[in-house]
Amino acid sequence: MIVVIKKDADKEKQDRLVDWLKSMGLGIHVSVGEYQTVLGLIGDTSKVDMDLLESLDIVDSVKRVSETFKCVNRKFHPDDSVVEIGSVKVGGGHFCMIAGPCSVETEEQIVTVARAVKAAGANMLRGGAFKPRTSPYDFQGLKAQGLELLKIARAETGLPIVTEIMSADALPLFEDVDLLQVGARNMQNFDLLKELGHFGKPVLLKRGLANTLKELLMSAEYIMASGNEQVILCERGIRTYSDYLRNTLDLAAVPMLHELSHLPVIVDPSHATGIARMVPPMALAAAACGADGIMIEVHNDPIHALCDGAQSLKPEEYAALAKKVQAVREVLA
Repeated sequence: MIVVIKKDADKEKQDRLVDWLKSMGLGIHVSVGEYQTVLGLIGDTSKVDMDLLESLDIVDSVKRVSETFKCVNRKFHPDDSVVEIGSVKVGGGHFCMIAGPCSVETEEQIVTVARAVKAAGANMLRGGAFKPRTSPYDFQGLKAQGLELLKIARAETGLPIVTEIMSADALPLFEDVDLLQVGARNMQNFDLLKELGHFGKPVLLKRGLANTLKELLMSAEYIMASGNEQVILCERGIRTYSDYLRNTLDLAAVPMLHELSHLPVIVDPSHATGIARMVPPMALAAAACGADGIMIEVHNDPIHALCDGAQSLKPEEYAALAKKVQAVREVLA
């Protein structure tokens, strides 16, 4: 249920209303906008008298929400949310460029790439330390050592670091990570999502390989319902009948997610296509359809990369693409 409070309503009356609603065992999500305040009622609202609420002089309107996701719902939070990662803002008109290798391999590699992508305009550095791989024989990442190398690259460049967490048991290692990524395979690891809600760090939540938008939003709901409102959604391609690309990049998901939710939405064209030459056109399309950011894999020596070299751009290719992305955004402004 949503209760819309009139503009300039008496603050004391509003506080009394919130206390009364909480006394009925309801959770209250308060969203203060420029023109109105929205109270999102979470829990069993069947005992709430809508007519009584609407009769209050501070209440503008009362609506029931049919969707099962509440905290992430734009009806609960009409204005775009802005997630802050260090000095970088994402959402609400703030665009992010995340770039870096699929996996951290050496200090020289990650620092070289970090310097290159920063020079090209990236404002966050990605790099996998813990790598979920389809085959148990593939490179699984440097794990804790990889996290330390990412921190070295951050110290060298000032770029906030983005890296994937695979298990709640590893959370102590991620205390100094700026943005924690939940990969496609873990999108419905609900125990992990709840722990990330308690952990409090910003979370980048990727859509699963075969998951609906509603399922993605419900996974974000797990994080937010546990107390963490700093969530970014990521479209990274889904499994379809495509036989030439790794996945199908569902760009229609971007405007639909913006319609359904107030959370920022970014796009990962690297994992979606799996082919380096396909990344630039899909990145430009992502910028054109309203994404709040783009995450791209960049490697200084893709041929010898330990992971996903085929989809990685070289630094000079990324620099050229970054200029085109900026041009697209200027046209749309």
